[in-house]
Amino acid sequence: MGSGLENITLTTILIVVLAGLLAGWVDAVVGGGGLIQLPAMLLIPGISPVQALATNKMGSIFGTATSTVTYARRVHPDLRTALPMAAVAAAASFGGAAVATLLPASVFKPIIVAALIIVLISTLARRSAGLQTSLRLSGTRHYAAACGIGAVIGFYDGLIGPGTGSFLIIALVGFLGYSFLDGSAKAKIANLATNFGALLLFVPTGHVLWGLGLILGLANMVGGYIGSRMAVSKGSRFVRIVFVVVVVALIAKLGTDVILDWTR
Repeated sequence: MGSGLENITLTTILIVVLAGLLAGWVDAVVGGGGLIQLPAMLLIPGISPVQALATNKMGSIFGTATSTVTYARRVHPDLRTALPMAAVAAAASFGGAAVATLLPASVFKPIIVAALIIVLISTLARRSAGLQTSLRLSGTRHYAAACGIGAVIGFYDGLIGPGTGSFLIIALVGFLGYSFLDGSAKAKIANLATNFGALLLFVPTGHVLWGLGLILGLANMVGGYIGSRMAVSKGSRFVRIVFVVVVVALIAKLGTDVILDWTR
């Protein structure tokens, strides 16, 4: 189990650090940091895709934990909703990973792109969406819906991965009626659980490059701390703007993947 630093230049490490900082910031505000961090990892000479994915998760869990603590202290998310959703999401990510070994991600990507386009149009059309919390369900129905969200998106995280935090916020804002700020706070807890669940698989199999993962983790922590503090201080309107930018990036990334899959 190597450190991942053998034969890696200082320039490559600097790129990884910068990617980790930016990814931590984006992830803390609205999710989707993996769109920045994972491609940067794949640029490292000699690293396999599974090592890149595993080490990316190792770095991400530091940043997600940092932003989760910051949100918890300043936003005080309702743990009666967040914790069961997180537990279900972690378990579902195992299922997604298992299915990923049987079915190609390309089967699901066109559906996800179509859903993202609908979400983007809806968000832009409803300017007040996500600016304030106005729950649509209550009691058992609310908690059941939250766990359902955790199951579906946790499964997605194990199957495909990029944009998991954004999808959690989409669901919490669009389906349950949380503000972007409240939704982000709960999404961080669930995303932390899915990262942890993935590492339970990657660490014993020796796919994590520890030296590189710890450098990435420290950068992620700094980015996550800055991003979560900015999101809390600037509020839901700021998070909404970043959310729209990240959803557009997700559509571009996954849409490109779909086109490439069709042309092969």
